[in-house]
Order: sequence, then structure tokens, then C-alpha cells
Amino acid sequence: MAFVPVYILILGATIIIDYFAGLYIEKNVGVKRKTLLIVSLVANIGVLCFFKYYNFINENISAVLQNWHYKTPFPQLTILLPIGLSFHTFQAMSYTVEVYRGNQPAERKFGIYALYVMFYPQLVAGPIERPQRLLPQFHTKQAFNIENISSGLQQMLIGFIKKLVVADRVALFVDNIYDHSALQSGKSLALATVFFAFQIYCDFSGYTDIAIGAAKVLGYDLMKNFNRPYLAVSLAQFWQRWHISLSTWFRDYLYIPLGGNRVSNFRRYGNLLIVFFISGLWHGAKWTFVIWGTLNGLLLVIESMLNISSKRGHWLKTIVKTLVTFLLICVTWVFFRAPTIDNAIYILMKILKFDGGLMQGNDHYYYAFIVVTILMLFEIINEYKPTLYKIVPNNFAVRCAYYTLLVVIILQFGVFDGSQFIYFQF
Repeated sequence: MAFVPVYILILGATIIIDYFAGLYIEKNVGVKRKTLLIVSLVANIGVLCFFKYYNFINENISAVLQNWHYKTPFPQLTILLPIGLSFHTFQAMSYTVEVYRGNQPAERKFGIYALYVMFYPQLVAGPIERPQRLLPQFHTKQAFNIENISSGLQQMLIGFIKKLVVADRVALFVDNIYDHSALQSGKSLALATVFFAFQIYCDFSGYTDIAIGAAKVLGYDLMKNFNRPYLAVSLAQFWQRWHISLSTWFRDYLYIPLGGNRVSNFRRYGNLLIVFFISGLWHGAKWTFVIWGTLNGLLLVIESMLNISSKRGHWLKTIVKTLVTFLLICVTWVFFRAPTIDNAIYILMKILKFDGGLMQGNDHYYYAFIVVTILMLFEIINEYKPTLYKIVPNNFAVRCAYYTLLVVIILQFGVFDGSQFIYFQF
């Protein structure tokens, strides 16, 4: 509404359709029940496709028709993508699907259902909640709870650290390298790609921490969306730890209905590729995102064919598997970050050559290196030795000093240039 006030009608219309669809799906059986579900899904997917994919589809059809000297009759439209459209659309669809499956009773109170779709902490970038988890909480009166407020504010503070001190600072280096990739050496591009992995992680998980923390202050629990993904020892484990709410959404509503693991290996590999192709398209109406998703699916298929385990072994083997997984993920991030396919291929070719010096004309490398090193140190401690945190005295004065220090770090080293969260565009 801040950009185009009339856009609130889009959200209002889909909320009304899904609210009544849920009520009538619950009342009916057979073909009518399925028809109501289809109407609800078409309404949601239709809005998403129009605003997010109309111009993309039109451009590609035009490119194909030009080979036969034809032109598409449909014009390109100047459309501003509603912020967070993909997130609340998927959350709305999960409601009608769960009602259809009999896992969730239809919500009788219109205001409660509207709140489920429009709950402000996670409206624009998730986590993508399920009705079974969130709707019952809205029916419970949330009393003032100092523990909820304390833990919620603490998690928000960690989120601001990730976003302002890590992600936005690292972005100063990454953006300078990627935006002038033709002038950069292979080593600089390789380092910028590694740092981008941490930029997008801290940017997105930082938002998630802020969202979960803000909800917690109000007394509501949102699902965990990240679980130290860069410490995964396999690609399969990475996707169990990264953007968990979306990964499980695709698993439950696409992968399993396609057959999941209950089919032959050939079909299972095909299902994986379909899921990751659509996941890439979900992230954006660009072929770079489609390739990013499909490449991740292909790597998962290869990993499955090689029967690579997600279990940890000897510490040296664990380190090697973690590094290999991280480097493969970094390769796919190139397509996510590059503006075009040609640019992504150019960057990968330069990285393979690994020529030239580091950080040409960029002084932000040292800061990026320091904050990423500190971040990973905390991640490793949380993963392998969480009991180390118990050596810090748990008293009020120490906590006040600790959180005051974090606020000072944010004010001193944070980047306050108004940059949005990366996933707002999805």
C-alpha cells in the first residue's frame, strides 16, 4: 500500500476467496469439494502469475515468435510486484489444501483467517506458516509474559546484527565486485561469491530472526526457518536447513503428491528436478533463477545417485564434506546473484582461471573477512559445543552488559543506507 494503495485489494480479494473456499470445502464432498479447492488455488496462482510472470512469459513468447517474424499481440505491462506476494500466496494455499485434506478445520472467524494471511512479522518474507501451527494461537488470549518479551527482543537483536553488521557490510564488497565483474580478477570474483553466500544467509536469516522475535514479543511462536545451513555435510542436509518453511512446503504440497520416494529412482530424480525447477521460478521471473533452482536439483540427483550420506563421520571427513557442500552451493549462488546467464557463465569462467590479484580497488574485504569469520565461529560453537555458552554467568547485570554491547556494535558498525531485505523481492 505504501507504493500502490490499490494493491491492498489484491490481498483482500484472495483472503475473501480462500475464506469462503475453506468453509465450503469442509461442507462438501466429491467433485464439488475438489472444484472448490481448484478455484481457490487458481485464484492464488493466477494473481501470482499475473504480477510476477506475465512480462516474463510474454517476453519469452515474443522471442520465440520473432524467429518466424511474428509478434505477440499482448503488450508489456508496467507492473510493480507486490512485496512478499509469493510468501503470503503460498501460506494462503496451504490453508485450503489442509482443509481439503481434513487436517485443518475451516476457520469460522473471518478476522482470524485474515490475520493468518496478514500477520505482520512474517507477511513479506516468511516463515511460510501452516494453519495447524498458527491459527490455534490466534484463538488463544496472549497474556503479558516478560520471558516472551525478553527472548523475542534478544532474537530480534541477533537479527539486526546479521542484517546490518554482517549482510549489509559484506554487500559493500560483493556489490562492488559483481557490479563491475568485467574489471575484476578471478580471485576477486571467487571471494565475492563466497562472501555473497554469507550475505544472503545473514540477510534472510536476519529477517527471519526479527520476524520470529517480533512474533514472540506478542506471544506467538513461528517456525524455525534456518539451522546453520553452511555446516551441512551434504546437499540434501543443506536443503533441510535452508529456508525450512519453503523446503517443507514444496515437499508436502509438490514432491510427495508427485510420488516422493515411493516411486522408482528414475521418477524420483524427475520429481526432484521438477520441484527445484519450480523453486527457482518461485524466486524470480528470470532464467538465472530457473537455472539456479534446476542446478541445485541436478546436484541433488547426482548426490543421490552417488549415495552420499548426510551423516557425520571422522572429523576430517566431516570437514571435507562440509567444504565440498559449501563450494557446490557457492557455484549455484553465482546464477542467483548475476544479472544475466551470460554474466554468470563469464564469472564462473573467470573463477576457474583463478587469475589476478585480490580485491582490486576495494577496501571492504578486510571487514567482510572479519565479520564472516566471527559469524562462522559462533555457528560452529552452536552446532558442536552449545554448552560453552553456559560458562557465561546468567545474571541480570551480565545480560544487560552483553546486549548493550550488541546495540553499540549495531550503531557503530551497522550500515544504515535503507537497503531492503533481498527476499522482499520474492
